[in-house]
Amino acid sequence: MQIPPRVLTVAGSDSGGGAGIQADLKTMLALGTHGMSVLTAVTAQNSRGVQGAWPLPAEAVRAQFRSVVDDIGVQAVKTGMLASAELVETVAELLTGVGAPVVVDPVGVSKHGDPLLAASALDALRLKLLPLATVATPNLDETAWLTGVHVTSEADLRRAADAVLAFGPRWVLIKGGHLPGDAVDLLTDGTSEHLLRAPRHDNRHTHGTGCTLASAIACGLAKGLSVPDAVGAAKKYVTGAIAAGFPLGEGIGPVDHGWALR
Repeated sequence: MQIPPRVLTVAGSDSGGGAGIQADLKTMLALGTHGMSVLTAVTAQNSRGVQGAWPLPAEAVRAQFRSVVDDIGVQAVKTGMLASAELVETVAELLTGVGAPVVVDPVGVSKHGDPLLAASALDALRLKLLPLATVATPNLDETAWLTGVHVTSEADLRRAADAVLAFGPRWVLIKGGHLPGDAVDLLTDGTSEHLLRAPRHDNRHTHGTGCTLASAIACGLAKGLSVPDAVGAAKKYVTGAIAAGFPLGEGIGPVDHGWALR
């Protein structure tokens, strides 16, 4: 019996099902991998925003991680919402020596502008987690928060990427989705560059885009793809998911994680 590639997400729960752990596991299933989870926080969240967030104790995060990794093993790890400096440090400690590719989505703020990471965790994210990343996937707001570099045009993407690479990830994907025009992302390891361009879809229902993309990259890496190939495949998947995003509730609906299955 063939065992699918195993991918672990370390992230928070989105009770509305569009982002976080829920989006990660849906993506992993859609892309033919076995998804596993370490829950870092519980949020009360819907299409209108985040109404509350409660981080889990570090000991609970550590126990979940050891339970999965020591018995089942992992072929790629994706991190998302980590909530606090203590949890960032805990996860960084756990990832040291795990021996699998790590995709770090440095989640700081929700789609609606709600904070998902304490300001005090910034140094831990920069100095302890980013150096462990095979790929870091900040959007433009997260890039500015991490580095102070504000991207206002496609020409600024390389400068922003260099600033993130200075913290030690092997590759960085600067997501330019907030720029006008086509959705343009820059992937680079400081030597080679890959510009990924996709048409912008006129669809406001984009909740979960960042979680979905990072998880899709982790799936590609778990299957043995190179970083550029994994990111390219993930970009295609999330572009389709955005195009198929649907209204849910009164606010911003989710991307459609199952679009490729139909």
